[in-house]
Amino acid sequence: MNKQKPIVIVICGPTASGKTALSIELAKKVNGEIISADSMQIYKYMNIGSAKPTKEEMSGIQHYMLDFVEPNIRYSVADYKKEAEKCIDEIISKRKVPIVVGGTGLYIDSLIYGIEYNENKLDEKYRSELEKIVEEEGLENLYNKACKIDPIAMEKISPNDKKRILRVLEIYHETGKTKTEQEIESRSKEVKYDYKVFAIGMDRQKLYERINKRVDIMIKNGLIQEVKNLVSTYKELPTAIQGLGYKETKEYLDGKISKEDMIEKIKMETRRYAKRQLTWFRKDKQTIWINGLEPMEKNIQIILEEIS
Repeated sequence: MNKQKPIVIVICGPTASGKTALSIELAKKVNGEIISADSMQIYKYMNIGSAKPTKEEMSGIQHYMLDFVEPNIRYSVADYKKEAEKCIDEIISKRKVPIVVGGTGLYIDSLIYGIEYNENKLDEKYRSELEKIVEEEGLENLYNKACKIDPIAMEKISPNDKKRILRVLEIYHETGKTKTEQEIESRSKEVKYDYKVFAIGMDRQKLYERINKRVDIMIKNGLIQEVKNLVSTYKELPTAIQGLGYKETKEYLDGKISKEDMIEKIKMETRRYAKRQLTWFRKDKQTIWINGLEPMEKNIQIILEEIS
């Protein structure tokens, strides 16, 4: 007789769709604890731009995978998967329900599909060569090269997403295999938990309004000072400074754009990111979609019915 796998709830969806508030209320109902799946909220001292939940917002619910990596450290998907699964086991051992919450599709896929990302060592020389090409020629040639090497992976990657474009090229350079081939090989293993995946959707215009409002609040709450503190504390910020809001604020601090342009650029890039997130989460056929504009109680009820 097969032993039933433990249930792990996943709440995903685009930025500013209400994942944090919903997950905290759900955790209260199911005796749950929350594991973040956000590639910027892992970093210390990056609270405003990453929309990290405050202690008050957490309402006494234990959160994991927040605020524990120095901003000058590169943190891989392989690192995330290993740590997040430890957290899941810890929560289950306490007879509580793990709730994975976030908008980083790679983090979520690594868990729900059991993808084992090889812990490839970064070839600093090759990375420097790629960075030099970007600086001198722009990103387009590298984007086209990555599309030829791994067209399947590149379907989900924007022509402006430098970090992921370089990673596709690096994986192939380091292993001789594409990112897609690695993922297919690793997905053959059985997944340890029964993931119930819920994504928050809503009218596109309403979502964009929420994004714009959130950016205004971030500026008011001190995003510019947060980025100033980061760049004055750390010599290098290889990944963290590429985060939405951080990259544009750094451009403003470097005198490349005006404050007004910075704010508009953050809003525009965040809307684009939300669109890519929606595309990413729609490809997973097991996902149950809920409407973020419906009353929270109604959405919690849908989730409770699905997991019972």
